[in-house]
Amino acid sequence: MHQYLTSYCWITMGALIQGLAMAVFLFPHSIPSGGAAGIAVLLNYWFNIPLSVALWIVNFSLLVAAIHWLGNGSALGTMYAITITSLGVHLFSSDTFMLSINTWIDLLLGSIVLGMGIGLLLRENVSNGGMGVIALIVAKYRNTPPGRPLLLLNGSIFLLTASIIDWKIVIQAIVCQWISTKQVDLVYKWHVPALFQPIFLRRKK
Repeated sequence: MHQYLTSYCWITMGALIQGLAMAVFLFPHSIPSGGAAGIAVLLNYWFNIPLSVALWIVNFSLLVAAIHWLGNGSALGTMYAITITSLGVHLFSSDTFMLSINTWIDLLLGSIVLGMGIGLLLRENVSNGGMGVIALIVAKYRNTPPGRPLLLLNGSIFLLTASIIDWKIVIQAIVCQWISTKQVDLVYKWHVPALFQPIFLRRKK
């Protein structure tokens, strides 16, 4: 029970940090934080599916993949993380936390903070939702840090949606992904004392 509580404390912390990065630094400048939103935009553009429905379809499909490839524990943790992230975005969207100075400064700070949050989640074998599920599957079966596949997946989607999203925003999104995924790998490789080893982690040594 202690291990489960410890693991979910890490998940809660990672999800709140991710929500903070989105609400305070990235969303005020309309900078996408991941590729799932990009796929939702494409579905809306090609098939006229409402964005909310398209985003649900993308995340639900990836959640099914998480259950199949990563197990029920990871899927439940992912659902919990997505919920806490959404609550975090709502909480930190208050004017109290709006300290925007400059788009590129916010992009840099937001990317670093976002990477920290995602890294904590992936350490627990829990995805942050969206393309994080696929990146986690690749990391598990290829025994590699998830940062690079996450960058390639999200970067490809951002480029694909460049005809719909303003090029400036796409470039900012790619820069954000590059910085945040570097941070993801740093946190993912961070050595945690045995007492706090995550219960869901299944990496090969």
